[in-house]
Amino acid sequence: MTLRADEGEWAAVSASLGVARDRLLLVKQVHGARVAVARRGGPAAWPKPEADIVITDDPSVAIGVRVADCAPVLLFSAAVNAVAAVHAGWRGTAAGAAAAAVGALAEAFAAQPRTIVAAIGPCLGRCCGEVGPDVVDAFVAGGAGAASLRRWFSPGTGDRSFLDLEGANREQLEAAGVRAERIFSAGLCTKTHQDRLHSYRGCGNQAGRLLAAIRCAPSVSG
Repeated sequence: MTLRADEGEWAAVSASLGVARDRLLLVKQVHGARVAVARRGGPAAWPKPEADIVITDDPSVAIGVRVADCAPVLLFSAAVNAVAAVHAGWRGTAAGAAAAAVGALAEAFAAQPRTIVAAIGPCLGRCCGEVGPDVVDAFVAGGAGAASLRRWFSPGTGDRSFLDLEGANREQLEAAGVRAERIFSAGLCTKTHQDRLHSYRGCGNQAGRLLAAIRCAPSVSG
């Protein structure tokens, strides 16, 4: 869903998820791999912590991340009825945010990676995702090997490269134990489709934000 700062839109998306407006939990995104946990039976107040990953086993809330070229990744383990929402821009992907979310679900809720279904939403595609050498350096610093770098980056202009953000997140999920056939991708570049999707590369500061949100199965509540 595309969102700007309109409270009516926030109310509409909360209603579509079947939760009250104050039960749609967001975070202050900081382009990393920090995890915020909303546990079932925990405090009702949500301080909107600094994080780029939210996980929960609480069916009374929905969780979400906002993007405008970064990759939104949603995870669900039906085995333990737990979910995650991940904001994975190039910095978060370099830091392994998607894999960190898989690990967090396992640690907090005993969700086995093989039980997880993943969805990667629209993001900046390889076609438009030209980045500088600092981005490649960040992936190297994050532990990406030479083979991964060859798959995720292709030559651009001069010392620049094109980043396959979707592909990098898919491979990181697989490396974390999520089965390949349980990973689904939108396959849409936000800049290419900026007439329908928000893109910071395409519109700069005028860009709105896309919301990727998820909720545990309501029928499985304590």
